[in-house]
Amino acid sequence: MRLAAASTAAILPAADSFASMPQDQNRPSVLLGSQSLLDLQQRFVDLRFGMFVHFNMATFQDREWGDPTAPAELFDPTALDTDQWAAAAKSAHMTWGCLTTRHHDGFCLWPTGTHAASIAQTSHRTDIVRRYVDSFRKAGLRVGLYYSILSLRDDIRHFNVTLPKVQLIKDQLAELLTNYGDVDVLITDGWDAPWSRITYEEVPFREIYEHIKRLQPNCLLCDLNASQYPAGGLYYSDVKAFEQNAGQKVPDDSDVPALSCVTLTDGWFWKQADANGHLKAVSTVVHEWLEPLNQRHCNLIRNAPPNREGRLAPNVVTRLAEIGNAWKHTGPMPKLNEHAIITTRNLATGRPIHASSYPDTVGPDQANDGDFHSSWYPDEGQTTGWLELDLQKPESFNVVSLVEPIGRWNDYTQSRIKSYRFQRWDGARWVTLAEGGKPSPTTIRRVERVTAQRVRLEFACSANQPHIADLGVYNEPD
Repeated sequence: MRLAAASTAAILPAADSFASMPQDQNRPSVLLGSQSLLDLQQRFVDLRFGMFVHFNMATFQDREWGDPTAPAELFDPTALDTDQWAAAAKSAHMTWGCLTTRHHDGFCLWPTGTHAASIAQTSHRTDIVRRYVDSFRKAGLRVGLYYSILSLRDDIRHFNVTLPKVQLIKDQLAELLTNYGDVDVLITDGWDAPWSRITYEEVPFREIYEHIKRLQPNCLLCDLNASQYPAGGLYYSDVKAFEQNAGQKVPDDSDVPALSCVTLTDGWFWKQADANGHLKAVSTVVHEWLEPLNQRHCNLIRNAPPNREGRLAPNVVTRLAEIGNAWKHTGPMPKLNEHAIITTRNLATGRPIHASSYPDTVGPDQANDGDFHSSWYPDEGQTTGWLELDLQKPESFNVVSLVEPIGRWNDYTQSRIKSYRFQRWDGARWVTLAEGGKPSPTTIRRVERVTAQRVRLEFACSANQPHIADLGVYNEPD
């Protein structure tokens, strides 16, 4: 899990992210299992409340990130009790858990067959992942796993990613998704984050996504990337994740399947001072977070870190039971609507673009620069406008998107667009792909697959100067 101070940085993906990734128009789709993606998302949000278990090398160092130079022997839980973790989760009426199988330093909590540092190099050799999944399943709890793409021990860092390092990630994910039964959700971290800077090109997102789905078609991927992408869209994630400790908030009107993660102690990993330290109040957890978030299709995962013995401390166990006394699981959430998921690069990013007007210092390139915090707007007083992309060669695509920076400024609280229309040039005329009235802050539309080089967005204004933060054109597998 990232540090809160670092996570709030607003560094966004480079304009050439994914630039070198091949775009095979005939690549096979990833097959889902017996359930549709929408059904899997519904099942996940219906769980409502889970336990994050941050337990790894950092536990034994009073750190949030483990020291990557520390010897494996430092990881030495003297009284590991995963049954106790599961019982404490049940006492809070949690329904699932998620264990940090590998955090940012790269130490693995299972006996990996790769060359990486792991519990196999310790004296007790206990497979923590096995103990965790067995205990939680025995207690009737569903199982999630957390895996950091960033690994300081393996030198998987920005500008240092190589094909063998990508293969290491794939091999370790194969172990986790082959040897431990059904996994409901895989939470990834340290990927396209402002503090790790590893892009979805360096560790290729679509390749890893397909690898995961082949191994476990019903496993949802949840990447902790809300600092990078708009809150209203499922960008590179089956479930939208918000890290409350980093100030990421689920919008009041959110309707995407979501996850919000926050700590019970002050930090993610156990510190020796936590034995008598501050814990989040029951009223805060239940009435300010859990209940309101559940009303927004959001599953809350509360971190409860084991101590150096491998047990939850008495104060943590007591607080979880108190939460359970104040809250009960009330059944399924309201039905989700289907949302298009972005898993491929934006074909529009960095391409030539023209506009209906060019206000001073503002250019249409700010609508396709890969930075969701920049935007283009038409000249003041105009009631209509357009943006036209030149993809530079005919491209196959089936998803278009529009992001408007609603809420970024105090005077921009609702859409300033009255209606919009996406079109393609067929060589003789503009053909409509998708159209609508007032858009959402993030509008992602799946369209019939077409091939075109020129794509246009036309819009009518309901107020002066609507801002366009991002235009998207994507070739998503069917």
